[in-house]
Amino acid sequence: MYSALLFLLVLGTGACSKGGGGGTKTNTGNQPSVKVSDVTQARQTQASSFRFYIDLTVASQQAVTVGYVTSDGTAKAGVDYTAALGTITIPAGQTEVYVDVPVSGDSLRQANQTFYFTLNAVTGAVLGTAKATGTILNTDLLYLPTDTTGYTTPASYPGYHLAWSDEFNGNALSTGDWNYEQGGTGWGNAELENYTNRTQNVFVSAGHLVIEARQESYGGNNYTSGRLTTQGKQQFTYGRIDIRAKLPVAKGMWPALWMLGTDISTVPWPGCGETDIMELIGSSPGQVTGSLHWLQQGGAEGTYNHNYDLSAGDFSQQFHVFSIIWQKDSVQFLVDDQAYVNGGASVVTSGTYPFNSPFFFIFNVAVGGNWPGPPDNTTVFPQRMFVDYVRVFQQ
Repeated sequence: MYSALLFLLVLGTGACSKGGGGGTKTNTGNQPSVKVSDVTQARQTQASSFRFYIDLTVASQQAVTVGYVTSDGTAKAGVDYTAALGTITIPAGQTEVYVDVPVSGDSLRQANQTFYFTLNAVTGAVLGTAKATGTILNTDLLYLPTDTTGYTTPASYPGYHLAWSDEFNGNALSTGDWNYEQGGTGWGNAELENYTNRTQNVFVSAGHLVIEARQESYGGNNYTSGRLTTQGKQQFTYGRIDIRAKLPVAKGMWPALWMLGTDISTVPWPGCGETDIMELIGSSPGQVTGSLHWLQQGGAEGTYNHNYDLSAGDFSQQFHVFSIIWQKDSVQFLVDDQAYVNGGASVVTSGTYPFNSPFFFIFNVAVGGNWPGPPDNTTVFPQRMFVDYVRVFQQ
């Protein structure tokens, strides 16, 4: 913990101070009013200080003394900050002093926290704003552990070799493997989010990729989230693909782990083919869907899919493994090694079968859209998808 020492500094005339408090004025005879100002500041990974400014409305011809004390809100003394109790003097002719309250370092992404700084026992002035709030901003920090229980799959299979994987064990996303797609144009599905490349929405922590959807105003949208692709960096034809993930399941959420044909720039969707390894609609928290999409003869979209339903619980409670076994003319979908979709050339009865060509990955968490509909008052943000690993095995 940071030392309990409080830094007390009296600012003289002309010294630097926060805006509006540094000038010297003549007291007209009435007692000045004393106030304290709120402090809002991001928590640092190392110990830091919150500086509470104490101001007089006008300078006094005599020294003014002010007592102060801190108290807990959601932030707790001895854990999140060091309790402060004392008295400070504003010298005659001055209008501002400050008290530094130590705040402990941390890197845990969690809800913002508050504590209070209250003035009391004033002599030579009257109390104005006597209570200030210290708000510790934690929501952009980059450590977010999660319960790792759930289904897992082996790191090798007989007859296969590991062609590529990302275990997300570093401190940042590998830009050698992944691209950030950005923007808030609806993405063809009337989605409501703006996808960003910020660590607020996409980060790597404790061995997991985290894609976080937030309710916030950004770029003309009311939500933000993340959408990643391996386009131009990692592409594959055939093999077994395992993705271990834990999903957001609230109303209006639409997490997806999917693939598109690498020829999409010359063969527009759906002609390039789309393989949805997993999609979940938040209003059905215990159900995922595996799908194939292609272009039918005559120009309509072709779809073949099935749902997988958990026997109990939902997909946010534990990790599950979403897989495909992809061979020439065949794509089989599995959840926790249980096959539930057997697709392939036999189901593409109209149009050209696109699934014998290279595909790249897309991982995203959409907010709203034509399929899930918008969030409602039951949807609590942030919502997060955790990905433990993605592994591609080939023969």
